[in-house]
Amino acid sequence: MGADSVPRREVVTGRPRPASGTAAPGPAASPQPRPDVQVRRLMRRQLRAALTATTFLALPLGLLPVLLRALPHTGAAPRVPLTVWFVLGVAPYVALPAVGAWYVRRAERNETGTAAAGAPAERP
Repeated sequence: MGADSVPRREVVTGRPRPASGTAAPGPAASPQPRPDVQVRRLMRRQLRAALTATTFLALPLGLLPVLLRALPHTGAAPRVPLTVWFVLGVAPYVALPAVGAWYVRRAERNETGTAAAGAPAERP
């Protein structure tokens, strides 16, 4: 049981070099855009999706005070119709998860679309 029975371990830290006499691998058949261009495209797509989701949420919710102000007030104690309570109490809570789910699907599609276009995908 000496040091001779333990096999020596080799550590490879780089790509294997081509054997002499063989050509180095050339560029891929279809040239891919540079990674920085792909990152910019991904960032633009993600920004567009985020602005769209924000618009779908902020515009209707921001117009709720205008809707309430436009309601006619009659008598000393104004009565709010049931449809207004529905708009105030139910619709925002349905819209938030719906727009959130749409945004997550869009973001994942953007990322997988970029990975399929030639960007190296991370592997766990």
